[in-house]
Amino acid sequence: MYLNRRRLLSLKEQDLEENINKISYDIQCLEKLKPQLQRKLGRYRDLRLVVEKINKELSLEYVVETLISLAFEIISDKKALTCLYLIDPSTHKPILTSTKKQDDSVVIKSKEGDIFDYWVLKHTQPLLIEDLSKDFRFDIEKIKKDQARPISSLIAAPFVSEESVLGILRLDSQEANFFNQDDLSFLSTLCDLAAVALENAQLYLKTEELAIHDDLTSLFTKGYFLERLKEEFPRALREKSRHSLMMIDIDYFKAYNDKYGHSAGDAILKNLGMMLNEFFEDRDAVVCRFGGEEFAVLLFGVERKEVQDLAEKLRHRIQMQKFIIRRKETFITVSIGTATLSPEVLDEQDWLKQVDTALYQAKQKGRNRVCHI
Repeated sequence: MYLNRRRLLSLKEQDLEENINKISYDIQCLEKLKPQLQRKLGRYRDLRLVVEKINKELSLEYVVETLISLAFEIISDKKALTCLYLIDPSTHKPILTSTKKQDDSVVIKSKEGDIFDYWVLKHTQPLLIEDLSKDFRFDIEKIKKDQARPISSLIAAPFVSEESVLGILRLDSQEANFFNQDDLSFLSTLCDLAAVALENAQLYLKTEELAIHDDLTSLFTKGYFLERLKEEFPRALREKSRHSLMMIDIDYFKAYNDKYGHSAGDAILKNLGMMLNEFFEDRDAVVCRFGGEEFAVLLFGVERKEVQDLAEKLRHRIQMQKFIIRRKETFITVSIGTATLSPEVLDEQDWLKQVDTALYQAKQKGRNRVCHI
């Protein structure tokens, strides 16, 4: 009886020792996990900061820079190359919009994304590559040939709104196993939260653009043009810059409207707007529909002789342009006035009066000509 009790106590003692060892082991494991858990907890606290920051302003530039800065700092500790791409609505290609990098010598060869970014676009889901040399989804040799920089690991996630991809946020490193599943999870959550802010910023930008662009011609509005003129005039005087104004008016446009109808007149205005945009696209200029059939152009750093030559070239090009209205060829001409900024000009209104006077002279002298003051 005594021996049995003793044996039983010995067995219980062994069980207790095993439990103590097991608990000690669990405690050691938890102690090892503690920094990771604290880091994860800290990151998710950072998500609240992200939400607060990206919803602070509607500016697309602000949202983009805030997102990429936070990803660069929080996920990679400012060590990994971070890129943010926005999808071009016309080409549906990712366009590199902003970058953050530790090493300024790092070159990003493709400005329209690479094989990894297109993988994210195609699958509409996040991507994690812990070690590229062991990832059989991608052709390593082709990647080495295409990439200007070495990549060993990366994470990327799309900004998705109503099944439409708005952009991609990506981080890559030359170091293998730099990123893990926790990093990808955090990046995915970040992109999910940011997608709405990004979409709102893009819509706000479109609204702003619509407010300063003429509906018919897509040129700037008169209001925007006058605001820019008001801003640029004192700056030009301080810096002694020689800028020029050009005022363009379609000859006999009312008679044209009466003959062909207002829809035909609108077609002419729209096509002329496209011509003006194309003509001045390589120049530093603000082109606007000033009102009705009248257009105005502010040309930066253009002297008297150059603006006269430009105006004459434009007048001739418009005169030679065929317009097809109701299956018939028709032509228009324009009168153009130009005025170059000089010390004698009192203010922007005085400058506008000068170019308007020059335009009036062109009309008085028979139209389809250029006059300069």
